[in-house]
Amino acid sequence: MATAAFGLPSASPASAEGGRDLRRACLALLALNFFMADMQAGIGPFLGVFLQQHGWQAGPIGTVMTLGGVSGMLMTTPAGAFIDHTRRKRWVIVITGIATVLAAFLILLSQSAVVVGISQVATAVAGAAIVPAVAGITLGIVKQKGFNEQNGRNQAFNHAGNFVGAGLSGWLGWLFGMPAIFYLSAGFGVFAVLSVLSIPERAIDHQAARGMKEGEEGKEGASQAEGFRELLRNKPLLILAAALAFFHLGNGAMLPLFSLAVVDKGGSDPALFTAETVMVAQAVMIPVSLLAMRLSSGRGYWLVLFISFLALPLRGLLAGGVIQPWGVWPVQALDGIGAGLQSVAVPGLVARLLNDTGRVNVGQGAVMTIQGLGASLSPVIGGWLAQMLGYPAAFFILGSLALGSVGLWLGFSGMLRPACAGEQEG
Repeated sequence: MATAAFGLPSASPASAEGGRDLRRACLALLALNFFMADMQAGIGPFLGVFLQQHGWQAGPIGTVMTLGGVSGMLMTTPAGAFIDHTRRKRWVIVITGIATVLAAFLILLSQSAVVVGISQVATAVAGAAIVPAVAGITLGIVKQKGFNEQNGRNQAFNHAGNFVGAGLSGWLGWLFGMPAIFYLSAGFGVFAVLSVLSIPERAIDHQAARGMKEGEEGKEGASQAEGFRELLRNKPLLILAAALAFFHLGNGAMLPLFSLAVVDKGGSDPALFTAETVMVAQAVMIPVSLLAMRLSSGRGYWLVLFISFLALPLRGLLAGGVIQPWGVWPVQALDGIGAGLQSVAVPGLVARLLNDTGRVNVGQGAVMTIQGLGASLSPVIGGWLAQMLGYPAAFFILGSLALGSVGLWLGFSGMLRPACAGEQEG
């Protein structure tokens, strides 16, 4: 692929207008990923310390986060199926982005368990559609051949947006209090909406966006996608989902729990420290996601994901051993390695495994559902472990759960390595 600004992909369009649409769409995708980062999950990691300031304990905080996680988990597969079906993918992001911001503002009005619970459910349901929608739009613009590279750039900009958003959140929270973080999230949401609307609709090939064979749009029967059974027949996809479930069962609670642990000991401003935890991880994720893009093209996805699984046990050991403000650097650097690698490898591998089936986005949603099962249970497990056994024991136990991912990835490596192989044609 030729490269221009930001290494954007080029194509051989039938007209100059087609080339301009492609470049404009790719630039808009980068802007969308940057700005959607701070609005995607509401106030995200700041929720725990915000509720802690209003008298909540670790157990109930973990429980309400799990409520949102379960709700999102239940919606990801239907959301992916809807993304495969609809030609209004841009408006899915617009509507869900607005819903996420409004749901976050509910918490400012009341910190009661009912209101916070409703807010987390609404945020999770809206967020469930954003990821497959962006992946589908990306695939529809650059097709299968360009997906790995464009997705790598998307993720780098997404992590950069998280980094900037977290830094601004910490600074504004320190100056004006935690409510300022909600207004910043809303501002990012406005720019995200403008970014997605700047993607030319004609630049999105909706057949390619769902993983149908390229060039078959006009053939009879081309719109008939494979059924859901295609997902169940795909053994590498099932193993990937199970490995991710183990990983996120341990990883989901790490960041909010580590923030609670350090802030609970005193000596750190809640907003500034939570911002620091996010910024360290996101700063690492930016180069790691670009590295994952390169490694995936050359060495395949197996090695990339294996390294990501190994990062969590080490992170658990460090988190349990250094519950100090300076511990955020090694603990969150490992989070950046694991999450940064997966942010590129997982959607790229799913798109490859389901290429030509017409079920790419429902596949993305299904994998998110299974890994969401782990992520949604993690906060409640971690919160009650911390409350009953203490923070160090909670981190050690959570980190050890990723050994299940490592075992699956090694045990089925003979099947997975060919499926995860490097760059392929088509």
